[in-house]
Amino acid sequence: MKTLDPAPKFLSYAILRAIRHPRTPIKYYYCHNCKVRFPASAQQCPKCHDKVGSTPELRQESAVPWWGGVGVIVIGIACWIISATYSIGGLDEAGRALVYVPLGNMFGMSLRK
Repeated sequence: MKTLDPAPKFLSYAILRAIRHPRTPIKYYYCHNCKVRFPASAQQCPKCHDKVGSTPELRQESAVPWWGGVGVIVIGIACWIISATYSIGGLDEAGRALVYVPLGNMFGMSLRK
């Protein structure tokens, strides 16, 4: 069975899951006994072979990390400043969207479906 233990391997797993399903959180199991992460599709821990219902804990992480949201906000502020400096109308609205949409998503102010 495969594990998601090394950081580059977990990062690639998280990126692939975020690309395939961008609106769903990334799910994986974490075994406290072995200190290992493994995919949510697995039935047991790959090291200690504990069943999923007992020791391994299901964890969820957002598909877009907080630092990704902050990066988009910084890009939006830069677009907003450039549009104000050079009087570019469309870039002004794009800059506002790049600021307000991630800000609302980070603080849970976005609309739920």
